[in-house]
Amino acid sequence: MKKLVCALMVISPLAVAQPADPAKDYPSRPIRVMGQGVGSTADYLSRYLGQKLNEKWGQPVVVDNRAGAGGTIPTDVVAKAAPDGYSLVMGHAGPFVSAVSLYKNLPYDPVKDFAPITRVTTGVTVLVTHPSLPVSSVKELVAYAKQKGNLSYGSAGNGTISHLSGELFNQVAGVKMMHIPYKSAGFALTALLSNEVPVSYLSPITAHTQLKAGRVKALAVSSRDRFPGAPDIPSATEAGLPDFEALLWFGLFTTAKTPRPVVMKINAAVVEILNRPDVKEAILKQGALVAPSTPEELAAFVRTELAKWTPIIAAAGIKAD
Repeated sequence: MKKLVCALMVISPLAVAQPADPAKDYPSRPIRVMGQGVGSTADYLSRYLGQKLNEKWGQPVVVDNRAGAGGTIPTDVVAKAAPDGYSLVMGHAGPFVSAVSLYKNLPYDPVKDFAPITRVTTGVTVLVTHPSLPVSSVKELVAYAKQKGNLSYGSAGNGTISHLSGELFNQVAGVKMMHIPYKSAGFALTALLSNEVPVSYLSPITAHTQLKAGRVKALAVSSRDRFPGAPDIPSATEAGLPDFEALLWFGLFTTAKTPRPVVMKINAAVVEILNRPDVKEAILKQGALVAPSTPEELAAFVRTELAKWTPIIAAAGIKAD
């Protein structure tokens, strides 16, 4: 009996010292997802996934939209949150890539201050023109731009993927179309429709109705292959510019130092949801492809995007104003 008591005295401290599984009871309270502005793609994806996670886990998922400063404001909230997995952000190229070059005093590091969870979607921009522009292909647009020398293009704002698409096109096509920034993709589309600008780079979902009505022309998508969400539009490769690749992407992140088991539990749940056929179809209708990944794959993707766009932003002299 004495031996048993002694053994228990030795074993018990060791048992108590074993850390509890932080993912076992996760989530036990509401989860917050920082969006990027009401009506945005990030807002849609946050709410859509939030609803699915609520159904799966039985815990509320609250979307907290805080627009402004290119998405850096809501992103910074998560960078400074408790590392427990209850604060997430729907990240994208603006706050995780462009912001590094655009803001001298960015309050967070997109690589060091976040724990990647999974990429959510990828998409493309569409090179669209006003019908009055006498071109019907990318080749003709390039020739016309070189001949005229004073063409302009509209974007959804400085540092947005539509802006980066335009600068990348200038670079790979060897043209110098002038950038005209607008407050949003909707304003850029309005400017294109009124011929205030003859060219723009918009998401398929933004341009869909006007393309169908023939009020704007689509010359190519910003990807090497045709985009399933817009199968009738030529790819960049078909258009003769295979290096014109600018992906619209969204990924889920949480605060750095969040326990790995918690990160992996969120990853498993979101990946399972994204792989459902009905979810794939619903998101495709919004102009995007589901693109689930491991945390490591998302981290590598962000580093690749930073390496790609940082020199382009620098060469184009893009500013945050």
